[in-house]
Amino acid sequence: MTGPDLRIALVGYGLAGRFFHAPVLSAVDGLVLAAVVTASPERAAQADADHPGVEVLPDTDALWRRAGEYDAVVVATPNRTHVPLALAAVTAGLPVVIDKPLAGTAEEGSAAVQAAERAGVLLTVFHNRRWDADLRTAERLLADGALGAPLRFETRFERWRPEQREGWRESADPADGGGLLLDLGSHQVDQALFLLGPVVSVYAEADRRRPGVAVEDDVMLALTHVGGARSTHWLSATAAHAGPRLRLLGSRAAYVVAGLDGQEDALRAGQRPGPGWGDVPESEWGVLWSGDKTTRVPSLPGDYRLFYRGLLSALRDGTPPPVTPAEALAVLRVLDAARTSARTGQVVSLA
Repeated sequence: MTGPDLRIALVGYGLAGRFFHAPVLSAVDGLVLAAVVTASPERAAQADADHPGVEVLPDTDALWRRAGEYDAVVVATPNRTHVPLALAAVTAGLPVVIDKPLAGTAEEGSAAVQAAERAGVLLTVFHNRRWDADLRTAERLLADGALGAPLRFETRFERWRPEQREGWRESADPADGGGLLLDLGSHQVDQALFLLGPVVSVYAEADRRRPGVAVEDDVMLALTHVGGARSTHWLSATAAHAGPRLRLLGSRAAYVVAGLDGQEDALRAGQRPGPGWGDVPESEWGVLWSGDKTTRVPSLPGDYRLFYRGLLSALRDGTPPPVTPAEALAVLRVLDAARTSARTGQVVSLA
């Protein structure tokens, strides 16, 4: 089904709004960035420069008063505001995209999901790293049988940031939702659930390594999935040497990718999706290992536009959203269990 372009309002024009949501949704035929909501004069000016003609609204009250002029709203604000803004969008009758994570806890996330269900309003969560090149290629290799049965999935977001940074992501207030577990952990857990299915048990270690840091900056998660496959996740701001980004071990072969998908760097550099977007140079392809035999595997392009194409289809045709509320809540339940495990030193069962 086709029709007029759908008008999207974006709340927040910081890192997530400016570099991930605005350029990506604007690159999808059928969607138009119609409004940006920000109280910052500097960010308002930046939005106008980046997207000439976009309307800039000073606050969400102005957006809700004119909700009928828009087809959906994207919430790209600090974590502590996700649920209140999602509830306000639902009350206004606007389908809502929430930047990951949906909420700080599964209980908080459930409140937003239930409100959307009662109102009959679409709600989805921007777990964009399902559309990284490495994960898309790993999914294809599993589907093709090249790896055999999945045994272990290992992922890393390891960085060398020995000095603490300012901002809410390293805040001591639990309500802010800072720390690596919610930030990068939500990506990793979603990827693992997407590839391997539901989690039945969780073990986690979470530490504060840098002097004066208020939230966890060094994390390890060990998950057991239905069927027996395991996934292990490392998250660190104190890794002077990073391990491979992804290693997927199967009963027939293993797939290993050294580096991170390039879309984030490209978006931060001001590039916009277009022809050739997300293509991975041969030198950065992953490697299929079978004993001593190795084969470079052409990477599927990474493409965050696929999330917004899925949103367009859901809004126009009623297909399932690109990330369902149930999937987003499953991620939060694992992260809740990880906090409990890290605090108690015990394995937490989700079965």
